[in-house]
Amino acid sequence: MGTRRAAGVFLLAGATIAPLCAQTYPTKPVRLIAGSSPGSGVDIVARILAQQLTGQLGQQVVVDNRAGAGGNIGAELGAKAAPDGYTLLIGTPSQAINAAFYRKLSYDLTRDFAPVSQVTTGQYVIVVYPALPVKSVNELIALARAKPGQLNYASAGAGNVTHLAGELFKSLTRINLVHVPYKGSGPALTDLVGGQVQLMFSNLTSAVPQVKSGRLRALAVTGEKRAAAVPELPTVIEAGVPGYVVISWFGMLAPAGTPRAIITRLHRELGQAMGGRRRGARAARRRGRGAHVDDAGAIRGVHQERNRAVGARRARGRHPRRVSKSSKAVHLSRAKCADWRPGRRRKASEGDCRRGACATYCVPAYIIADRSDKEEEG
Repeated sequence: MGTRRAAGVFLLAGATIAPLCAQTYPTKPVRLIAGSSPGSGVDIVARILAQQLTGQLGQQVVVDNRAGAGGNIGAELGAKAAPDGYTLLIGTPSQAINAAFYRKLSYDLTRDFAPVSQVTTGQYVIVVYPALPVKSVNELIALARAKPGQLNYASAGAGNVTHLAGELFKSLTRINLVHVPYKGSGPALTDLVGGQVQLMFSNLTSAVPQVKSGRLRALAVTGEKRAAAVPELPTVIEAGVPGYVVISWFGMLAPAGTPRAIITRLHRELGQAMGGRRRGARAARRRGRGAHVDDAGAIRGVHQERNRAVGARRARGRHPRRVSKSSKAVHLSRAKCADWRPGRRRKASEGDCRRGACATYCVPAYIIADRSDKEEEG
């Protein structure tokens, strides 16, 4: 009887400590890891959020840039951090798809992290060096066909979304562009402004200031609809490339095992930040649409990005055996994908196989948003 009473007291004490922990949290500065270089879209969003959360939490939120390896360096650092709420990570599509492009990773985004919230969604923009004699997507395609292999496009790193966006464009337009990977969007944009490369499929957040200043020329945005930040720019589809859609998102993650009460507190504070009550949050919403999403939605987004990347590799003839042993995502292979056909290039229709990723991701390259994506965005 005494043992049961002691156990009950222990459990009651544990249930009481968690809310108290959230009430006193944080008692010291919080580190927010951005797995990209300063000046990139990830960095800009991280700094806007850090400024907002500093005021709301009452402690300094410090951005820690850890660029390299397509965001893997920052993600690995976050996965190994103590699960106490004092180390957070800005999650990106690149980290979600890395499982499809790297054979060995020391982290699993769905196993080693607890989602706090998705904080923004947005799109990319095709920007060119002003001296390049093109002012539209059609002119860019014509120039690339006239000079095959002579135009270089920069990316934030091999396997990064800015890389895959270029590969999708090449595949749909049947042109030959040379990929030049950089260690983050910041250095890539710097070389593009300097004329070292000719174009880039850049995150809208980091490219718009360069476009507004006249140092770069924007041709089109990559979403299904025009961007509020640059409403004068057509979408790539409007410019004459059917089926081209590339979207982006940023989310906040905490190391797995972080007390639920702390995650709930951060989720609530982010909801207030994305509500636009302060200037920093309004700036974030102008650059990318605010998207305060619950845990299930964040996990679903990670699985979708991972499966899209697997589909991109399948379409190029490289079929990874598995996505992750611990992940709930479908383990894809030729045998598992009943709807897969060699050389298949069309977007699947509503009546196709819906068991796995094949209904959406049997496409020539990276992202084509499917019906479920549209429903979630709506």
